[in-house]
This record gives sequence, C-alpha cells and structure tokens, in this order.
Amino acid sequence: MRAQLVLKFAICAALIAITWAVFGHTVGHEFVNFDDPIYVSENDHVRTGLSWQGVAWAFTHVHSHNWHPLTTISHMLDCQLFGLKPGAHHFVNVLLHSATAALLFFLLAQFTDSPSRSGAIGSSAFVAAVFAIHPLHVESVAWISERKDVLSGLFFVLTLLAYFHYTRKPNVGRYLSVLILFACGLMSKPMLVTLPVILLLLDYWPLKRLSDSSARRVLVEKIPLVVMSIASAAGTLIAQNEGIGLVRLEVLPLTWRITNALVACLVYIWQMIWPANLALAYHHPGKLPLWQVAGAAALLIAVTLGVFALRKRSPYLIVGWGWYLIMLLPVIGLLQVGGQAHADRYTYLPQIGLCLAATWGVVDLARFWRYHRPVLGVAAAIIISALASRAADQVSYWHDSERLWRHTLAVTTDNDVAHLGLGQLLLEQQRLDDAITELQIVVARHPNDVDARLKLANALSEKKGRTNDAIAQYEAAAKIDAPDPDVETTLANLLLEQGRMEEAIRYYRDVVRLQPSSALAHYNLAVGLHRDRRLSEAIIHYKAALQIDPNYPDADDFLGRALLENGQEDEAKIHLEKR
Repeated sequence: MRAQLVLKFAICAALIAITWAVFGHTVGHEFVNFDDPIYVSENDHVRTGLSWQGVAWAFTHVHSHNWHPLTTISHMLDCQLFGLKPGAHHFVNVLLHSATAALLFFLLAQFTDSPSRSGAIGSSAFVAAVFAIHPLHVESVAWISERKDVLSGLFFVLTLLAYFHYTRKPNVGRYLSVLILFACGLMSKPMLVTLPVILLLLDYWPLKRLSDSSARRVLVEKIPLVVMSIASAAGTLIAQNEGIGLVRLEVLPLTWRITNALVACLVYIWQMIWPANLALAYHHPGKLPLWQVAGAAALLIAVTLGVFALRKRSPYLIVGWGWYLIMLLPVIGLLQVGGQAHADRYTYLPQIGLCLAATWGVVDLARFWRYHRPVLGVAAAIIISALASRAADQVSYWHDSERLWRHTLAVTTDNDVAHLGLGQLLLEQQRLDDAITELQIVVARHPNDVDARLKLANALSEKKGRTNDAIAQYEAAAKIDAPDPDVETTLANLLLEQGRMEEAIRYYRDVVRLQPSSALAHYNLAVGLHRDRRLSEAIIHYKAALQIDPNYPDADDFLGRALLENGQEDEAKIHLEKR
C-alpha cells in the first residue's frame, strides 16, 4: 500500500516536472493583443486588483462578453499580487494546469482501480501526461486570456474527484461538495455545462452504478446539476448576445454550421494524432463539399456504432467517445460566436475522453503480448517525448503578438483574425505602411467589417498624405452601422483639418443630436461653426458646452473670441478675463 502511494506521488512529481519543462518558458512571455487587453492589461476593473467592489463587479457584470466571475477574480488577484507583469500571470496559468494534470492522474487511478491496480496506474499516468503536454493545449495554457480554461479544468477534475468520493459513501455533505465545486467550475467557464452527462457516463463505467435497482436514484441525483447547467447556459447566451452577439443565421446558415461541426470533430482527432500547423484562429470554410461532409458523417456514425456494439466487452470505448463528443457540443459551432471553424482551446477537456478510450483500448489489445509492458512503456515514452518537443515549439510562438500572428499567417490561409491582429499591432508600433497592408487585406475581403475599416482609417489618418483616404474609410464605416459619436467626431475633425467645413459641421451636428448632454459635442460643433464664421450659432454652442461643464477647457477663451468678433465686446470681456 505504501509503495503504491509512493509511486503515485512520484508520478505526480514527474507530471508537474514535464508540464513546467514545456510551459515554464511562458514566464518570459508578454501579453498578446488579442483578448488580453480586455481581459487584463487594459481592463480598469481588473488592473486595480482585488477589492470588495471588484468582486461585486465580477458577479454583477459581464466580462469580455461572458459571465465567469471566478475567472475575473483570479485575474484581479494576479494584478493585486503581481501588477501587470505578464510573466507572473503566465506562471499562475502553468501552476493551475500542472495541478490539474496531477489531480487527473489521481482521479483516473482511483476510478479505474480494478481489476489490475498497476495497469490502471500506468494507463492513468499516460493519459494525464498527454493532457499535460499535448500541443493542442498550448493555447489554453500559454494565453493569459484562457485562464478560464485552466481554472475551469481544475474545478472539473475536483468535481469528478468529489463525485467519486460521494459514490463510495453517499451523504449530504459529500453531495454538497460536488455541487459547490461544479458551481465554481461553471463560474470559471460555462463550457462545463455537459458535466452531468459525463458523470452518467462514468456511472456506466468504471463506477457501474447504472444497474436496474439504482438507475433511478443515479438519475435523480443529477437533477440539481442539470438545473445549474441550464441556468449557466441561459446566462451565457444572454451575455454573449448582448455583447458581441451570436452570429446570425443569415450570415452563417444552420446547414453550414452542422456540416462544419461534423468535419471539426474529425479535425480535432487528427490534430490530436498529428499536431502540426496549429494556430490561434482557423477561418470558417462556409459551405463544404458534399463528399467531405458525407465522409465525415459516415465515419462518425461508424465509430459510434462500433463503440456501442463493444459496450459490454470494452465499456471504456463508449465512455471515452461519448465524453469527447458531448463535451464538444457547447463549442462545436451550432451556436456560433465569432468566425472560427474550430479552436485548439476547445479540446482542453474533451480530449481526455479520446485519450482515455485509446489508452485503455491499446492496453486491452496488448495484454496477451509476451512483453507487452516494456513495449508499451517504451512506446509511451516515445509518444510523450515527441508531444513535449512539439508543444515546446508551439509555446515559443506565443512569446509576443507579432510572433504569434506571423506564425498563424504562415500555417493558415485567409486568416482575417491574424491579419487584423497583426495590423493593429503594427499600427500601435507606428509601422504604418505594413499596418495599412494588413488591414487592407481584411477590408477587401470584408467590406462591411466596421472594426477593420476603422482600424484602417486610423492607420491612414496617421500616415502623411493619406488623410483623404482615411476620410473615405471613416465615411464608409459610418454608413455600415448605427451612428457612432466617436467615429463621427473623428471624421469631422479630419474634414475640418482639410477645410471641408460644411461636411465637418454636418457630422458635428449629428454628434450633438446623438449626445445632446455632451459638452465635448457642443464645443466641437461650436469650433467648426466658428471657423466657418457662423458666429451667432457658434456662440450658442460654446455657451451650451459651458452650461453643461462650466470648467470645460478653452471654452471661455473661444467664446470670448467669438463674442468679440461678433461685436459683443462687453460680454466678450467677461469670458476672456476668465482665462
């Protein structure tokens, strides 16, 4: 017994060591300019650190188009302890991931304790090692914004461990621990909504709790978990629809979503086997060829029928396959958010099921080999070494934004997310020619993309001699979407600089109409009217700005000048003396 415990702790230490060997380099990485700003580096609620007000905000507000208060609080805690040092934030991600890998080993070893204890330990160690260092998991661990993945993963495994102990000796206290840990997982990332079904799969194998006499009780005890999942799913849909918005069916038809989902299930399996050309974003293909869809559907159906037929002889196959497919459901794209076809991060927990089925299947097939243990041991070592090496390479691409985007563009095609991200980075670095080139690619492919047009307009406005081109992009963006006061103000400012007074004033008037209580809006309109020598009207809006904000910078000075030019010397003197 003691030897078994020592072996388990040694395996945990090894899992933690290989995890840090692969991901430890991230402590020298930077924030990336995709989601990290809105999650951490430019989020005022998070940057200020942990406070009661911050905790209240995390529970009562949507953060980055999602409601995941524990993830938000974890970012706040990082900022409280480490400030905005990205290496420390990466450190916490790796710490959480390595803890999850070790706990996953303990979980699988306990769940599959018989008939062969040592065999279960070896298989459990291999599955946990693949989870720890698979290249598909680099995105979840090396990206600060994916704290929600590693944090929810930790609570996922803790929930399964709590459930295992509950099944050994059911009581209210142990059941409450399952509910609390599950709630924490949902508040870290709502992708865990399928966990009640995963528990049912585990009840089938290896727990074997679905006998005729106990099936009803096993189903009833899942009801509170299902209610929590439904509430989390509903909240997530509301938050995402009010934030960035779910992609409309007229933009991405349901048939395209279903066919892409079928193919994506197989893409993930292939990437698990051959993790090459991995990237942050993969462009949605739209309508797929019929042969490709039919082939994917046929293969998925064949595998499903096969594992079902083998359910009695090899129950781990149907459990692992079901785990994989069911956990993918929330992120497979039937309810689409964003334009990706699939994403590496979505495999973080579903892949465990596939690896479990494959590992137990291979061990089962090889049990009659004369030297199966040393052969399997050597094979496992080779696989782990190869995956670790490939993952370390993938980690290096996450060092900084430019390296990440250029790698993404090198291994994918038509990747608008990468062109947009790289263009924004180059714009911030004032590498304007390169930024304009990247952003023009996106605008050419997506002329109705307001964000891309605005970024291109910003780049053109800062490039000498391209002001008229910038104005054209701002005007095009203004026509696409609902009126945006900030966009119209920027556009009016550029028009004013170009001496196109009438057009500038028209946009300034529109901003005042949209924001009648804004001192800035009235002041800008007054300046435009003033330059166009419409003094009486300019005076009205200068006064409106001062009525809203009596201390508005320069308003008294410019009002005084306008009054003086309009022959109202006595009143002008009053305002000019306030300078």
